[in-house]
Amino acid sequence: MLLEVHRLTAGYGPVTVLHQVSLGLFEGDIVCIIGPNGAGKSTLLKAVAGQIEPSGGKVLFRGQDVIHLDMENRGREGLIFVPQGNNIFPNLTVLENLEIAGSILRDSERLHHGIERVLNKFPMINERKKRPARELSGGQRQMLALSRILILQPQLVLLDEPSLGLAPLVVDLIFNEIQEMNRTGISFLLVEQNARKGLSVSRKGYVLELGRNKLSGTGQELLNNKDVQRLYLGG
Repeated sequence: MLLEVHRLTAGYGPVTVLHQVSLGLFEGDIVCIIGPNGAGKSTLLKAVAGQIEPSGGKVLFRGQDVIHLDMENRGREGLIFVPQGNNIFPNLTVLENLEIAGSILRDSERLHHGIERVLNKFPMINERKKRPARELSGGQRQMLALSRILILQPQLVLLDEPSLGLAPLVVDLIFNEIQEMNRTGISFLLVEQNARKGLSVSRKGYVLELGRNKLSGTGQELLNNKDVQRLYLGG
């Protein structure tokens, strides 16, 4: 088990959003969290990432409780967070975005090789490496955000709404890249509003409702679940 979340309770100030949520993820997994708006999906990722501090529960990463580690130190342990939306620095160049992403490595040679890996793999990024990131399209920005994973080579990526606002063809490209990274040994815990797409690539899925565990099962089991179909799959 790579990640174990036990009875996690978290929120913002006096407002509790998550109520004793639990989940698990094995090494090499893609696990998808779905649910209605306001269910606490993004809050769960933020709590696991260390962006917000839970008021109760445990987050075990490789068997160690990381609840008191900040985001940077969780990143050094191999757990990184790619938030939705504003996940790049638009006023910096594309190359500067990659350099900042690798700053937690503390290893200039590893950072150099990681950036070279990205530039060789993604000609679009290489061609625009000296341009401000604000000039990228939505799909290109998301690809830039994902490409930072190739630099860090983490064990687990917490990925929030990777398809948000993207055209269907771009969504396919993004998910193909997630699956390719997964085949190299990187695990993913993702929140995805496109429930059908998210569950179709996931070994396991969890449904949150009002900040609580509602359902869980394999990705295929949830795709075949009549309630999930009616509420989240449009059928």
